[in-house]
Amino acid sequence: MNLIQSSLRAVKYVAAFLIATVTASAFGEPTDTIRQYQFETAENGYRLVLKEVPIPVAGDNEVLVRVRAASLNRRDIYMLNDQYGPGGSAAGGIPLSDGAGEVIAVGDGVTRFAVGDRVTGIFFARWIDGPASPEILASARGGSPGGMLSEVIVTDENGLVAIPGHLSYEEAATLPCAAVTAWNALFTRGQLEPDDFVLLEGTGGVSVFGLIFSAAAGAKPIITSSRNEKLERATKLGAFGTANYRENPEWQKEVRELTGGVGVDQVLEVGGKDTLSKAVETLAFGGHIALIGGLTGFGGDLPVGSLMFINASASGIYVGSREDFEAMNAFISEHQIRPLVDRVFEFEDAADAFEHMNSGNFMGKIVIRL
Repeated sequence: MNLIQSSLRAVKYVAAFLIATVTASAFGEPTDTIRQYQFETAENGYRLVLKEVPIPVAGDNEVLVRVRAASLNRRDIYMLNDQYGPGGSAAGGIPLSDGAGEVIAVGDGVTRFAVGDRVTGIFFARWIDGPASPEILASARGGSPGGMLSEVIVTDENGLVAIPGHLSYEEAATLPCAAVTAWNALFTRGQLEPDDFVLLEGTGGVSVFGLIFSAAAGAKPIITSSRNEKLERATKLGAFGTANYRENPEWQKEVRELTGGVGVDQVLEVGGKDTLSKAVETLAFGGHIALIGGLTGFGGDLPVGSLMFINASASGIYVGSREDFEAMNAFISEHQIRPLVDRVFEFEDAADAFEHMNSGNFMGKIVIRL
């Protein structure tokens, strides 16, 4: 019996290795190497460098994923410029936290996935459920060995979720950071209800997902932008109201007027120090503000007295768990939601994708196809 088990295990590993090497080459002869981008130290932050490295091997409870698409977040620009958080050096790390692909090999003990399954990596590879911890927060992908801008990655099976059946790889690659952040802010923390007024700042990834999710849930999303053409597009995506903050510096008053003077029940606060106080002015009694980003810079004073007076609450949101991701995917499948992909770049043009993100001239998500 032991001999049979050993033989089966040997066959399994040989088959997995053959699948991995053939798939890794993708377009040519079988090879035992893959291409991946890494951060390399530059004069001001880092630069992207395309390297050829050995294909990883799936150990116990691990799977190999042939990445088919990856997407960018504002965090990736901060990381490229060495402006992200208190962490150590990203040199040698693989960029991008968000990616989707197919399982091409499995290690011993894997039960959640099989070869051929379509999967997306979760942002925090070790955040399965419950509250976060320092260990969990240290498992964020991007700028680390767990980054997704690589033809093949190896990861613990618990760090993946299945892709909703109606989504392409490019669409699924947009979900791990921005979508889960919006979901967590609105539903897990915000307890969104139908007919709630929701304020969304700008038309980046988190805000557009917030728009799509809140509209699907029967809420009344109000979104801001400096460009009327983006606001027109947002209206077609389900926006109840819009405000151009460039044309109207006192946009918070316009937002409140759109609610009939009642105020908004939910805010996805991604603007940072220049928008925080105005966002608080839009809040209804008992409203909730999700503190997410810092497009105008991190910082600013949270007006505690104002929040207390209207019995409002504020939550710091840093993405979410696999449990959040799976709940969101069920909602996406139920409502047949499709993410808004602004533009798809080819793998060799990854640097151009970063430049496009940095320009701010986009709506929704920017994707790189591998």
